[in-house]
Amino acid sequence: MKKHEAPVDVKIYVITVSSSRYKKYGDLSLNSSNLSKINDIDDESGKILISELQKDFNVIGYSLVPDDEIKILACTFQALEKANTIIICGGTGLNPKDVTVEAIKKIIDKEIVGFGEILRVISYKEIGDAAILTRAFAGIYKGRAIFCIPGSPNAVRTSLNIIRNNLRHILSHAQGLV
Repeated sequence: MKKHEAPVDVKIYVITVSSSRYKKYGDLSLNSSNLSKINDIDDESGKILISELQKDFNVIGYSLVPDDEIKILACTFQALEKANTIIICGGTGLNPKDVTVEAIKKIIDKEIVGFGEILRVISYKEIGDAAILTRAFAGIYKGRAIFCIPGSPNAVRTSLNIIRNNLRHILSHAQGLV
């Protein structure tokens, strides 16, 4: 445990934002009892998130939503009823259809500015100046953490390292436990 970190029961909900997958699979929500069904869909990044996060934390659910602000927010609010951490994968680029960041910025209380900055620095070392194309973002909503990460498997792995190393510390401060 880090200094200024409280023991926090981390409950994570993963949301994949992808209109193409949504067209293929429709409304899809999994809970902790059937998360293995993620293997039945074409979502490599979602699979990486769930399998890696389950090593250290309690992953309680997964949903697939299209690139639509209202659906992203509705799913996020449903997930926030159960989880203290939401990881939203996809919709952080520059395409006009990428609206994840716009949706989540509307509800957060505080931005975790360093998350996007650090992700872009690490990504720059991996992929060069194309790292500027991501708008990775994180914030706090009522003591809970929300991370908006790029949808590529490489970016997911990079994001996971940052999140894994700091999540309990972030939640400890966000919840006023330290």
